Amino acid sequence: MKKQFVSLGALTLLLSACAPNINSNHYATSGTGAVGQAMNCTVVSVRQVNVSSSDSSTGSVLGAIGGGVAGSTIGHGRGSLLGALGGAALGGIAGNYAQEGLSSQSGVEYIVKLDNGNLRTITQGTDVYMQPGQRCYLLYGNQSRVIPAN
Repeated sequence: MKKQFVSLGALTLLLSACAPNINSNHYATSGTGAVGQAMNCTVVSVRQVNVSSSDSSTGSVLGAIGGGVAGSTIGHGRGSLLGALGGAALGGIAGNYAQEGLSSQSGVEYIVKLDNGNLRTITQGTDVYMQPGQRCYLLYGNQSRVIPAN
């Protein structure tokens, strides 16, 4: 029973660690109080994109650990060892697929034209949606983002 709780804990960690918040209204604690810069700009182009994690190791490792622990509860002796090995292999594969699915998010890629004529691109979450021709600010520092100029 205790081993099953460990498996459940590993799965919970997997699910909570997969998808970082990419929205423009989200700030990490380390970003608060930091001085950034803002530039006036205009939205030139908007396109929907898919944003996903390029690192699947966390899901694979946590899935393998959870699967190994769960698999070890099957049988006794050699059966327990084989169950753990099989569970770890299957858990690693499942964890990799789970992380890919859970870390995939919809995003928006903006091309903005700065007032000095230079173009910049930025990809962020879909919480703020702007149209071509809309005035905005390009904020940059620790994490860059584009927000509407109110």
